[in-house]
Order: sequence, then C-alpha cells, then structure tokens
Amino acid sequence: MYRPFSFVSARVLILLVPLGLLIGGCRPSEEHSRPSQPAATVAPEKITTKLGVEMVHLPAGEFLMGNDEGEDDETPAHSVRLGAFYIDVCEVTQEDYLKLTGKSPSKFKGAQRPVDQVSWLDAIQYCNMRSLREGFKPCYNPATLACDFTADGYRLPSEAEWEYACRAGTATRWSFGDSAAKLAEHAWFKANADKTTHPVKEKAANPWGLYDMHGNVSEWCNDFYAEGYDPQDPGQDPCGPDSGEMRVVRGGCWATSDESCRSSARGSESPGFVDVCFKREAYGFRCVRKSDKTAAESPAGKQQPD
Repeated sequence: MYRPFSFVSARVLILLVPLGLLIGGCRPSEEHSRPSQPAATVAPEKITTKLGVEMVHLPAGEFLMGNDEGEDDETPAHSVRLGAFYIDVCEVTQEDYLKLTGKSPSKFKGAQRPVDQVSWLDAIQYCNMRSLREGFKPCYNPATLACDFTADGYRLPSEAEWEYACRAGTATRWSFGDSAAKLAEHAWFKANADKTTHPVKEKAANPWGLYDMHGNVSEWCNDFYAEGYDPQDPGQDPCGPDSGEMRVVRGGCWATSDESCRSSARGSESPGFVDVCFKREAYGFRCVRKSDKTAAESPAGKQQPD
C-alpha cells in the first residue's frame, strides 16, 4: 500500500479501533445542479467565525480528482461535482485548539504553529466542540462517530473537498504549477522545514487564499482510506468507502518529499493512533462547514451558469 510518508510505510499496527470507526460511511447531502469548474482566478469570499477563525466560502464546482500518472492509489482520475462549502484558511493552530479543548498536545510548541500530534478522534472532537461553541449542530455522533453531512456544524473535509480546495481551480501537479521548483515558496516540507513545523501563513497561499495545503502538517480527512478510487462512486459530493481501518490524510508535511506534497498525493493512518505509531507530530487538520448561501449570494457563484 502506498504511503506518501516514508516513516509510516513499515510498521506494525494493532487496530483496537472502536466499532464506530469501522462502520457508518456517509450519505451525500442535497443534490446540486451540475456546476462548471470555477476559475483559479476567482477570489472566494472570506469570513471570520464567532471564535475568530478565518474561513473562505468555496463555490460549487466540478474538477478532475486523482491522477492516472501518479501512484496506484491516486487512480482512476475521475470527475467530481461538489456543492459550496466553507473551509479554514489555514490549519488549526495550537492557540485555537487550546482555547476549545484546554489541551496542547503538540510536540513543536508555538501558538501560531499548527496543532500536531492529534489523532482523527481528537480532530472530530474538536469539530463538535467548535460547533457547539458557535451554536451549530455537531456533525459527529459521539457513540458511533458517524458524520451527519446534513448538520450545519464543523467537520473534517471529505477527501474530494480537500483536493478541490487544494487545487483551487488548477489541474497541475501542485496548485502553483507542474514543477516542484517553486514548492519552497508555498510549503514547509522535508527540504526546507528543518525537521519541524512552522507558524501558519508564512508561505504563499494557493489561488483561493488557502495556506499550507502542500505541507507543514498532514491533514486528516473524514473519509475511510481505500487503495484507489471506485469508478462507480457517485460523482456528486463523494465521501469515500462506508467502512475501513484507516482514515485518509492529505497534504504532505514538514517531513515529506516534494512528490508527497502534490495536490493528488494520498496517505492514510490509524484514526486513533493505536499501538506503535511513528511521527505523530506529522498530523494536524483544518475544518469545513456546509454552505449556508445560495449560488446567487456568492460572488464566485454568480459566475456559474444556470
């Protein structure tokens, strides 16, 4: 099984995962009309939440997910349609994580550094806490850990949402082009990170104003991991397999190569960090929330055809 992280490619895992992690899956939310892919030059609307977190509102769109010329688990490339959603401008910082949870689990300390050493379970608990604090309905069932995609609260992005946000209307290997020569301008990765994370927003944002999509910490997604994409998956708001043992992580990190930072590169990890796990400090996350706007209300949405 391909892993974009060399330090997790060989290990023994005793998966003592709660039953709820192996069941549930998801169901796509309401159907959307078939949108066109928004141009990379569109500047999405930015908001600040009640807790002071910056997010951008991404318009509905269609893009080609995966890469037939990439690793085996990136295939087949396939067309995906997504409804509009909000996504955090940057990875959840240690400061914001501490405000809600009262804990600071990170190895690499710094208020504006991304929180690290968080499991998938830690991340969804934060999502629920953030939802409750802002008066939204939590997405995650505490007993089964299943995600309610109809709830208006915060959750982890689906893998499709994550790649859509990372690509930002582009079809190149990275959001800035097909050459890794400029990666250091956009990401903290093995060649320039000096074996540590760094404060968010220090590198250039992608065309949709999102920071650190190609590095710093690898980001948990909501989806169970599968070794390749099912061509029969629904083309509208896909959300991965219904069950599995591993969860998807995306985005490369301070310890990965330039290839592992590509927009389509995939990874996986045990959701609860059970048994022996190396490099826990590689993992962080950012949150999404479903859109509460119509296409007509969104500046980017106004460019979409009827």
